[in-house]
Amino acid sequence: MTTPTASADFSTCDLCDAHRDGQTLRVLPPVFRDYGARRRFSGPVSTVKCFEDNSLVKEAVESAGAGRVLVVDGGGSLRRALLGGNLGAAAARNGWAGVVVDGCIRDVAELAACDIGIRALAAMPLPPVKRSEGQRDVPVQVQGVWLRPGDWLYADADGTIVAEKALA
Repeated sequence: MTTPTASADFSTCDLCDAHRDGQTLRVLPPVFRDYGARRRFSGPVSTVKCFEDNSLVKEAVESAGAGRVLVVDGGGSLRRALLGGNLGAAAARNGWAGVVVDGCIRDVAELAACDIGIRALAAMPLPPVKRSEGQRDVPVQVQGVWLRPGDWLYADADGTIVAEKALA
């Protein structure tokens, strides 16, 4: 699989200005916090849908990321962490551009050292459960916004946006 390319110099504000029609972009609500070392990241979306069980998150980040962004639909749960230091390091090592978790992370200091973009709702020290449940690469709804495998996600200090294809 070849690594997708996107301009590292994008601005979500400029992209929103250029696509004012509202048909091209979807904007995630401003509820996510930055946890990784990269504050700006983009790439095609791969998804995991799970609830308080990170078995498929682990499987995903241990595979070749090829510049993609893993979007984890954790149902917005604030009770268990779905990504921690070990999985963050695996994602960075395996070429993921970023991970967006609609749920919690843990090991904040370790994640801050990972050369990857990481966004989540909050930090929670409790680990996930392990039931090997969930789905991969299915459409997910994160904070009311639909994301599909192959969509493009752009994240910077101003927000997180999603488009059906790479934007110039």
